[in-house]
Amino acid sequence: MGALLSNYAWYELLGPVTLLAAALLCYWYVRTMIKSPHYHTTTTQKVYFFTAVTLFYLAEGSPFAVIAEEYLVSALIFQLSIMAFVVVPLFILSLPNGYLDIFFWRHKRLKIAGFLFKHPWPLAVIFNGLITVYLIPLFFNVINGNMLLQFLYEVLVVLFAFLTWWVIIQPSDEIADHSYFMRVAYVFFTTLFLMPIGIFLLVIQDPVYTTYTGVAGELIPALTAVYDQQAAGGLLKFVQITCYSIALFHLLKKWGLQEEENEGKVDDDTRVVQGVVIKLNERNRRNKGKKR
Repeated sequence: MGALLSNYAWYELLGPVTLLAAALLCYWYVRTMIKSPHYHTTTTQKVYFFTAVTLFYLAEGSPFAVIAEEYLVSALIFQLSIMAFVVVPLFILSLPNGYLDIFFWRHKRLKIAGFLFKHPWPLAVIFNGLITVYLIPLFFNVINGNMLLQFLYEVLVVLFAFLTWWVIIQPSDEIADHSYFMRVAYVFFTTLFLMPIGIFLLVIQDPVYTTYTGVAGELIPALTAVYDQQAAGGLLKFVQITCYSIALFHLLKKWGLQEEENEGKVDDDTRVVQGVVIKLNERNRRNKGKKR
């Protein structure tokens, strides 16, 4: 492995452009979030952000990026999985409460964002559809044959990953307000969407990614082209299921806590008459207000 990587220049292995992008992100976060008097950034949020940026650089700018681009399709799919299922949710979780509300209001994007987030199922279909199409050998070989097309496609995947994870995490109720039941169902069904392509990669016995067939075994002799693409399918499902399982666990936990808090509560619009719970309608509330 070292002999092969020694053929590359230092800037190809270290990814200075990606490193610069990571540094600018850190500068933006420190200046806009941590040092801002308008937002309170917790220690956990800071850990989430710097972990996300570190993983972003390791996936896209370190020697691993060269391995993913030149030698192993499994490394490429792992790279994409880390970006879509780990970096994106960590980045969303790192933002202080209220920041995105202000961002969307300031740039007058609330209507667009509201429409997208209030109709989340198409987002999940598009996000998982983009990954599925990318892994279909015919499209994969075309996309990876063009550096610009590959970059634009990966940006599109990350964009829809952001939208999909926003629905799951829902850091702001102002832009989207979905119930815990809906979000749990969303995670469950989204987990199933990538199952067909994952199974395909695990069971196929012929090399299907021509851009990597010629270099199969050069980096790791035991990792043939077939084993490489099988590893790609396994890594994709492992990262996806692990991240969605963590999300599902936290959703169910918060849902349970919410139900405990609401148990036994009686709000202003509820009256109990001889053990019967009665909800006041709008007219009753208005009349009640006039009497006061």
